[in-house]
Amino acid sequence: MFTLNCKGKLLIIDKPIVMGIINATPDSFYANSRKLNIDKALEEAAKMLSEGATILDIGGQSTRPGSQPISETEELERVLPIIEDIHKIFPEVFISVDTYYSKVAKEAVNAGACIVNDISGGLHDEAMLSTVAALKVAYICMHMKGKQQDMQLNPVYENVTKEVLDFFIMQTTKCKAAGIHDVIIDIGFGFGFGKTAAHNFQLIKELQLFKMLEKPLLIGVSRKTTIYKTLGVTANEALNGTTVLNTIALLNGATILRVHDVKEAMEVVKLVEAMQ
Repeated sequence: MFTLNCKGKLLIIDKPIVMGIINATPDSFYANSRKLNIDKALEEAAKMLSEGATILDIGGQSTRPGSQPISETEELERVLPIIEDIHKIFPEVFISVDTYYSKVAKEAVNAGACIVNDISGGLHDEAMLSTVAALKVAYICMHMKGKQQDMQLNPVYENVTKEVLDFFIMQTTKCKAAGIHDVIIDIGFGFGFGKTAAHNFQLIKELQLFKMLEKPLLIGVSRKTTIYKTLGVTANEALNGTTVLNTIALLNGATILRVHDVKEAMEVVKLVEAMQ
């Protein structure tokens, strides 16, 4: 069991939970997740919560392969209104902001977020770790290799699991030194985070090794390129493949499933729980 302090609210994880993705971006790789209109975002939030989501992850910047970064100002304009309204209407929900900018993290938390989801693991913005510590929120530390524009181009590892694990040993030590007490680990599954399909499959297969970190393990495989290219389908047709990998991830120790499709992910959680 894990207990995380999220800005004074306790997130108790005594069984796997689901995080629903709401993208405030015009270019996310999965078109159905784009919710630029506040009413549409609120509608999606209500649906995800009714289906069993514990966390809603709000992001204003696409991280698909080849995407171009936007400024912190533009990101704030995209995510703040959505975070404010979701927090106002659903005050008990745990809201995560998907950003690697410390300024966005701070403003988002002031608007109602209580978790910071940083795909750079604290490497993009040197002020991020100290900012998160001061905000007293939970921190999702993710691994990625390279920069956003080129990290999918021919990534090379001697042993991907060992190198990603070494990264987390180093970064969780930095988090602790900065004063962050509640850390969630995300292996960074995806072409867009500097891993080939073979790397991604190896990480899922060897996920149990990351339990040595004694942190909650978040997995985000939902409808990603590794799935739909392996199956020869599109992102729109990748729900079944997503369910398969989510099941394997739970069996190998995942704690949080980050998904576009909450209902189906909750079914995975319930069935794996029943089996265990």
